[in-house]
Amino acid sequence: MQSQDVAQHPSPTLSASLEQAEAALVEHYPRLVRIAYLVLPPSLGRGRRVLTAHALTQRALPRGRSSTTVIPAQSKGADAGYSYVRLQVLRTALEAGLPLTPRAWPKRSQLPPLLPQVWGLRLFPRSGGADELVLDQRLSALSGPARAAYVLRGLEKLPDPDVRKVLSAVGVDDPTAALREADEIDAQYALLESAEFDPCSLQARPTDLRRRRQHTKAALAAAAALAVCGALFALPGDGWGPDGAAAPPYARNAAAEAALDPGRLTRVSSTAWRTATRRDFSVWPARGALADDSALLRRALAVWARPGGSVSVAATPGTQSGGPAGPPQLLYAGDVDNARVVILYDGLRVARYAEAKDGTGRAALDFARADGATGAEASAVVLGRSDGNVRYLVAPWVRKAAERDLAKPGAGSMALTVTKGATSPLASPATRTSACTSWNVLQVTDASGTRLLSDLGELLPARLSTGRPGKTREVSGSEALRTWAPFACSLADARGLGVRSVNAWKYASQPLPDRSGSGTWVCTRAETWRGEGSRVFAQFGTPGGTYGAVAAKAADVPACGPRDPHVLAGVLWKSAGGHWYLLAAGSKNTTSITATGGVTASATGRLLEARGRQGARAELKGTLTNGRTINGLG
Repeated sequence: MQSQDVAQHPSPTLSASLEQAEAALVEHYPRLVRIAYLVLPPSLGRGRRVLTAHALTQRALPRGRSSTTVIPAQSKGADAGYSYVRLQVLRTALEAGLPLTPRAWPKRSQLPPLLPQVWGLRLFPRSGGADELVLDQRLSALSGPARAAYVLRGLEKLPDPDVRKVLSAVGVDDPTAALREADEIDAQYALLESAEFDPCSLQARPTDLRRRRQHTKAALAAAAALAVCGALFALPGDGWGPDGAAAPPYARNAAAEAALDPGRLTRVSSTAWRTATRRDFSVWPARGALADDSALLRRALAVWARPGGSVSVAATPGTQSGGPAGPPQLLYAGDVDNARVVILYDGLRVARYAEAKDGTGRAALDFARADGATGAEASAVVLGRSDGNVRYLVAPWVRKAAERDLAKPGAGSMALTVTKGATSPLASPATRTSACTSWNVLQVTDASGTRLLSDLGELLPARLSTGRPGKTREVSGSEALRTWAPFACSLADARGLGVRSVNAWKYASQPLPDRSGSGTWVCTRAETWRGEGSRVFAQFGTPGGTYGAVAAKAADVPACGPRDPHVLAGVLWKSAGGHWYLLAAGSKNTTSITATGGVTASATGRLLEARGRQGARAELKGTLTNGRTINGLG
C-alpha cells in the first residue's frame, strides 16, 4: 500500500549533478516517458496519460543551478544522472495516482498538466494487438507501486533487490508487497516495448467535433441571452413568444440510430453465395459463436460511430474511419485468442472491432477498403494476430486452407483446420523484425482453383499473382512458385501500404559473363486499394542464389503494369572471376539498350552486358518496337 504523502528517503550511495541529470534526460527521454506512461493510473485516459507522462518527465531535473542529489545505488551500473531522473519520474507518476483529499492541498502531479498542451486534437499511442490490450487491462488492475515494480522488472531489467531499493526511495511503504502483486501478471515483458505503450510515437484524432461546436454555440447563446434578458426588463407584458417552428435543441437522426441498432444488422443466408452472380463480401454469412450477442454487437457499432479516447483506431492508407451510413453487414462475432472480435462490412469497408475478454474499457478498431473486391480479394479477412501468428476468416466458398512457405517452393503446403470459417493459426511475416528466411502465406482452394494470399500487416491479405501484366494468373503451379521463391522476402517492403495485390513477372533471362550461368529478371508490382501509391521493383536473381537482389525500384509509375507492360532495369554484378559488369535487360518488345554515365555501352536487342567498375552508376534508355523510348526503372 502506498502512503498518501510520498516521502523522500533514498539510500545515500550515489550523487547526481544537474548536468548529469540533464544529459540523461535528453538521451533517455523516450524511455523515461514510456516509464511514466506505464506507471500512471489508466483511469486518467490515454490522452491525458500521454500529456502527463511528458509533463512529469520534463519536470524531473533537480532544482537549482548547482544541485547535487543523493540516490540509491543499484547492482546494475546505471549512471547516476539516469537513476536520479528515473526516480523523479517514478515518484511523481505514483503521486499522480494518489486520491485527492479535502484536507490536503493536491500535489502538482495530481493536477492536469499546464504544459505540454494540445488544443483540438486527441493524442494517443499507436494500436497494438490483442496481447497488448490484455496486458494493459491487467496492469490497470494493479496498484501504482505494483505497476512500477512490473515496469522496473520488465522494461528496466532490474533484479528484485534493486526494485525494492527504488520503490523504497520513492516512498512506497511495502516494496515486497508490490513485487508480490506484480507476480500476479504473466511476465510478458517484451510487450512493454511495443508501440501500444510508446507515448512518443502518437496518433492524432480530432476531439468530439459536434460537442465542441455545441459548446461554442452554447457560449455564444449564453452571451446573447444575458443581453436579451437585460433588454426584456424594459419590455412590457410577457416579452417574446415561444420558439415557434424551431426544432428542439437536439433532434435525433433516424438513419444514424438505425446504424447503431444490433437488431437491424444485415445478415446474409448461409447459402446465398451459391446462387449469387458475384462472389464478394456481400454474400458472406454471419458466423461466429457470438453472432447473437446483442451487447457485444451494440458496443462494436457504438465504438465504430463514436470511438472514445481509449479506442485504438487504425486504417489502411486512403481508408475513411467514420461511422457507417446505415446498418452494416455482420460477417463474424466470436472469441479469437484473448479477445472478442466483431467483423462488419458496409459495402466499401471491412471493419474489425476487438476488445479484451476480461473487460470492455479498451478496444481496437481497424478498417480496410474493400470496394470492388471479388474472388481471391474477398477470400479472407484477418481475425487476429498473436504470438507471431495470424488467424483468418475465409469465404464460404473456400473448400480448403493451407499454409505454404513462399520462399521454399518444393516444401509443399501444410493443411489448416477450418472451423466455421475460422482457420487455425499460421505463422505471419507481417510483424517480423528478424532476418527473413521464410515467408508463410495462406493458400486457399475453391471450385475454380488455388490462390495465395499474404499477410502484409493489414485487415485484408494481399493477393499474389504471376505473369505478364494484363495476363496474370494465380500462383499455383511449380513454375509460378519457383518464380516467386527468390523474391518472397521483398514483400516486406509492401507492408502497411494498403496493398491489394502483388504480381511477379519474370520478364527476361540473361546469360552471365565468365560462364557463370544464367540470371533471372523479375518485376514485382504492388497495387493498392486506393489506386495511387503503387510500388514497382525490378529484381535480379543469380544461379544458386537463395534470394534475389533489388536492382531498381519506383513508386507511382505505370511501368510493369497493365497500362504499360514494359520495364528496363540494370545492375552492377561481380563475376566469380572478380570482374565487374553492368547487366541490363528489357521486356519482350525492347529492341535496343543504351547506357551512359559511369558506364558507356549499347546493345541491340533486350539484353546488355558491359565491363564496368565497382560503384559505377549508369543511366539506361531503351527503344521499343514501336519506336517509343523508355527509361531505366528508378
